Amino acid sequence: MSLNQNDMQPHLLVVDDDERIRSLLQKYLIRSGFLVTVARDAAQARRLLAGLDFDLAILDVMMPGEDGVALTRDLRKSSVMPILLLTAKGETIHRIDGLEAGADDYLVKPFEPKELVLRISAILRRAPAPAAPQRAKMLHLGDVRYDPERGELWRGAELVRLTATEAALMRAFAAQPSSPISREGLAGRLAGGVSGSMGESADSGGEGGGERAVDVQITRLRRKIEADPKQPRYLQTVRGEGYMLQPD
Repeated sequence: MSLNQNDMQPHLLVVDDDERIRSLLQKYLIRSGFLVTVARDAAQARRLLAGLDFDLAILDVMMPGEDGVALTRDLRKSSVMPILLLTAKGETIHRIDGLEAGADDYLVKPFEPKELVLRISAILRRAPAPAAPQRAKMLHLGDVRYDPERGELWRGAELVRLTATEAALMRAFAAQPSSPISREGLAGRLAGGVSGSMGESADSGGEGGGERAVDVQITRLRRKIEADPKQPRYLQTVRGEGYMLQPD
């Protein structure tokens, strides 16, 4: 079975401590039209899941440390990603344990690779289609409004020019409005040269990428947002925690 090349490739996560099985599964599933990432244990799987989105996870039950059933049970606390368990244990009680933990299906080793592909395809057909992404909500800051989707700051009908550094700060604040972000955290986001992607100077005034530079940029950004930058209403200082964007 191969997926239509016009379809988006489902991204699978295969977790198995046996390197040979991981390699064989990865090669076969790629040939069957899937995008495949592998992990050797639950710890590595968690690191991958923290940074990537997967359409389905294939977990070996018998792994050292945290086994597949325990990992499934924990993932189910926060994720609806489909999970298929692989195991050498075929007894009914073991299948029940896996399904009760939240697995969508259970396949006993040894198995035919084609059967695995058919089961994966059946699970993906049953999985709800991802919701269409919602447009980011416009943030209102008095007479000023910020469009997170376009990264644009407007005062009435006038577009307010932002430097690359100011634009990066606004993206950070808009991602978590009404929540303080530490000066250290903001400095980390600005480190590494924000000017490259925009083809313009970051306008940091030679302050460097440290926390002092963040203070300088916040002062400049307030001049573009606040009616009275010395008494900020929207870009607030939170004592001991950093800065916070507080929209209307």
